[in-house]
Amino acid sequence: MKRFADATAGVKSGRTDDDAQTIQGFVGVTTHEEVYRRVREQILFGGIKPGSAVTLRGLADELGVSSMPVREAVRRLIAERALLLQDNRRVMVPPMTREAFDQILFARRALEPELAARALEKLKKADIADLQAIDQSIDIAMRAGDTEGYMRANYRFHFALYRKSESWTLVALVESIWLQFGPFMRTAYGRIGTSTIEDHHEFALAAMAKHDASGLRSAIDADIGQGMGFIGDAVLSRPS
Repeated sequence: MKRFADATAGVKSGRTDDDAQTIQGFVGVTTHEEVYRRVREQILFGGIKPGSAVTLRGLADELGVSSMPVREAVRRLIAERALLLQDNRRVMVPPMTREAFDQILFARRALEPELAARALEKLKKADIADLQAIDQSIDIAMRAGDTEGYMRANYRFHFALYRKSESWTLVALVESIWLQFGPFMRTAYGRIGTSTIEDHHEFALAAMAKHDASGLRSAIDADIGQGMGFIGDAVLSRPS
């Protein structure tokens, strides 16, 4: 369909947009990989809503591709615990349980501050300037109440930082974890809005400028606690 075609055409023409910055570009990858990344992106940013089942045919039609690459993408995402198979034709985002929430929170607090501290050792002034620019786009989205724009920019900020650590095994683990809570962030922000969220990235950036690993760890941990707290309040405290 047009949305998928436009996204891939933009990359091929050299144009950079938010989608291309958020998920690595499609140049030089197979159709199967392109489809996987597009479905993954939908999950990350709440395009597939928790509690709503979707069919493989529906996904294929939306992306304008055949069922085969969609089936392969879904298989991979089920293995990553991002999707749950209901039957042979329908999948859904797994429900958020208290047990899953506690494990996700534990894993994030164990891994993400560590990745940030490792990245700090390799950050250059230009890298910090890039992160500041992303944070400015976060501020704009927050003031505008742009939930999806906020989520995309927030993702870019965290993973632009984490990937600087070059700890690829840990980065892959964190990417998988984000798939498990991303759809619920959309639910939470849809209820509370974005205009009153405290921007812990400012504290993280200040710590980076001072090369303060402890301060950076604390800022990332506080950011995680705030975001996961929103999910706990919005999803676990009352029905979706």
